Amino acid sequence: MREELKTELERFKARYPVDPAAQGRISKPPVEFIGEEILNLAVSALLQGENVLLCGEKATGKNILADNLAWLFGRPSYNISFHVNTDSSTLIGTDTFTGGEVRLRRGPVAQAAQEGGFCILDEINMAKNEAMAVMHSVLDYRRLIDVPGYQPIPMHPATRFIATMNYGYAGTRELNEALVSRFVVIRMPTLEEGQLRRLLLADAPGASEEDVKRCVGLFLDLNEKAVNGEISTRPVDMRGMVAALRMMADGMAAKDAIALGITNKCFDEYEHQLVQDVVMTRFA
Repeated sequence: MREELKTELERFKARYPVDPAAQGRISKPPVEFIGEEILNLAVSALLQGENVLLCGEKATGKNILADNLAWLFGRPSYNISFHVNTDSSTLIGTDTFTGGEVRLRRGPVAQAAQEGGFCILDEINMAKNEAMAVMHSVLDYRRLIDVPGYQPIPMHPATRFIATMNYGYAGTRELNEALVSRFVVIRMPTLEEGQLRRLLLADAPGASEEDVKRCVGLFLDLNEKAVNGEISTRPVDMRGMVAALRMMADGMAAKDAIALGITNKCFDEYEHQLVQDVVMTRFA
């Protein structure tokens, strides 16, 4: 990261100390994000008060980057994994009866607003547009949550929103223009061979150099076939590859580990055989 950005980060953290009650939500990610140019872009945008949308294909490090950004800024983080049933109450909160009166049990967005947290909106294009409509006043110049029956909740000046989205997942939909306009968008590039190697070594430090090399080659082969439309993106699974590499490091046979982590995720018999053929070129 550029030195001037490091200086600005320290000023940001000094300007916005975190409440001790929220310190437990500040945690260092187990994996460091690899990609200085993208990291610089994201940090610069967040320092300027922008909300960031990270978009790209599978296994480009969107969630890793989001977690690393919350850690670098020293902010408590709140994660929302969107699905088709996510509604406004999931985001903002619901009524609850406490101490003889009705109160708002705050959801992750309201908590982030109160504590100056980073709210990570994972797979934002899985949510229904009507659910995200309640976020418009949060994400634009108004920076407040207007909850019927309660006082408006103003946004802490350190609060930021980081959204992620993949292309082409089942259940995803096009983001409406009003929502997209409230983010700056960073397109995540496909990981290169050197980045993949560093990532796998960080996640599976006990793995041998040879196994890491073969897993990197296999991942790139599968990704190329997915890009060309020969197979689906299902076997292009970084989490599965890491799991397979860890099992290999623990003594499992390579072909069995790859089957558990990658190949068996293809439930179509024809695709399963295609992926098995690719695996055999690296793990014969």
